[in-house]
Amino acid sequence: MTAHRIVFANEKGGTGKSTTAVHVAIGLAYQGAKVAAIDLDPRQRTLFRYLENRVETEQRREIALPGARFAVYDGDDVNELDALSEEIADGYDFLIFDTPGRDDVFARHVATTADTLVTPLNDSFVDFDLIGQVESESFRVKKLSFYAELMWETRKKRGLKTIQEGRRELDWVVVRNRVQHVEARNMRRLDEALKELSKRVGFRIASGLSERVIYRELFPSGLTLLDKGHLGELGTSHLVARQELRSLVAGLNLPVPVRDKGELELASHA
Repeated sequence: MTAHRIVFANEKGGTGKSTTAVHVAIGLAYQGAKVAAIDLDPRQRTLFRYLENRVETEQRREIALPGARFAVYDGDDVNELDALSEEIADGYDFLIFDTPGRDDVFARHVATTADTLVTPLNDSFVDFDLIGQVESESFRVKKLSFYAELMWETRKKRGLKTIQEGRRELDWVVVRNRVQHVEARNMRRLDEALKELSKRVGFRIASGLSERVIYRELFPSGLTLLDKGHLGELGTSHLVARQELRSLVAGLNLPVPVRDKGELELASHA
């Protein structure tokens, strides 16, 4: 069995990339999938620390939670990274990579091996500029950015591997995080620009996570909003956020592990 590779990549920091990666990992674990994860940012290691905190909480509270096998890569050799990837994902359904918010040789490398490439963006033209530039008056897309061109080349390289190795095509998903419900005209312009660019470059658009304090508050414990019964009293906004998580995982259209087909259903009662 070959693990389905999900790469979270964005050369811009502060887009909620690591938070999204962690919650997708836990969401898949709650579905019954076996999940492995590698943090490719040895300096910040946000995903690694989140999952490490989760294990410490389990030990301290003497509870068992769905989770992921995880590691951080701090080497300087692509072949070494490939070896770690094969080792940690052996017998697992999914392998998740969280990459640094900067141009990085290892992030580029794992992008070429991805089955699903996830690029979180904050809902603004500042972040949109990462993948495309727009005209100042019409807000029409005038050119692709370097990152979009890089991902386009990655898709072409992956296309060759798809033909040669019989692997599935790369599914590139742009996830809109921190969507604002104000400035309707600006949001409409952003919607149109994203849709236009998606047709030119070939990515899908999915809803992500809103800006919520609780995501930062849960980091020290490693818990998520899916961990019912371990969070205390939750408000209405937290229940809405939990549904966002479920929608995010569903929107990635990930394959269901064959061995778990009879059991896999996003854990609404977890």
